[in-house]
Amino acid sequence: MKRKRVALSWSSGKDSAWTLHILSRRPDLEIVSLVTTVNAQFDRIAMHAVRRELLRRQAQAAGLPLIEISIPYPCSNADYERIMSGHIETLKRQGIDSMAFGDLFLEEVRHYRERQLQGSGIEPLFPLWKEDTRRLACTMIDSGVGAVLTCVDPRRLDRGFCGSKFDAALIAALPQAVDPCGENGEFHTFAFDGPMFHHPIGIAVGETVLRDGFIFTDLLAQDACATSAKA
Repeated sequence: MKRKRVALSWSSGKDSAWTLHILSRRPDLEIVSLVTTVNAQFDRIAMHAVRRELLRRQAQAAGLPLIEISIPYPCSNADYERIMSGHIETLKRQGIDSMAFGDLFLEEVRHYRERQLQGSGIEPLFPLWKEDTRRLACTMIDSGVGAVLTCVDPRRLDRGFCGSKFDAALIAALPQAVDPCGENGEFHTFAFDGPMFHHPIGIAVGETVLRDGFIFTDLLAQDACATSAKA
């Protein structure tokens, strides 16, 4: 049986990490690469604001090639779609059959991704679609996923949660209106450990700031932090 070649949309967070874990257990699929958009001005992952160095360490820990798509800041929707369209064509030329996403239940997001791939010959996959998010969050934690909240929307969640570890204590402390996986944009995470990685990614929690209406906690590579402290 020929396996489908899959590129995984990679945000650096727990949901895309768990998607990798789920896909890697399917014998009919071959995970070929991780695909991430990077803010060219700040050298960080768009929205999650994770440093490019940590993104690359994730790909190394996962044992997969990383495709970094550079986008400008600010980036209009028209520019974003033009850039992505070119990369989708490149993926198809590379023999990619499917592109996977870690979306859970936001219909408009799913429809947007499906429209992006329409006519490309690349099939969209949504392995986590309609999972119960509380049960899913607990499953991730029980399975050893380690993650830290890197971004919080203060209109939805208190800024004090930013920089916290995504664990059972955090799930218990979240207000009832907040989705346990942050699917409504309440928070974003960086995954540093779990069954999808060959080894953990060492991190240190840095400064927390307000920027563009969101709360961001900076993460540093642990060895880089140690080197800086010695200097």
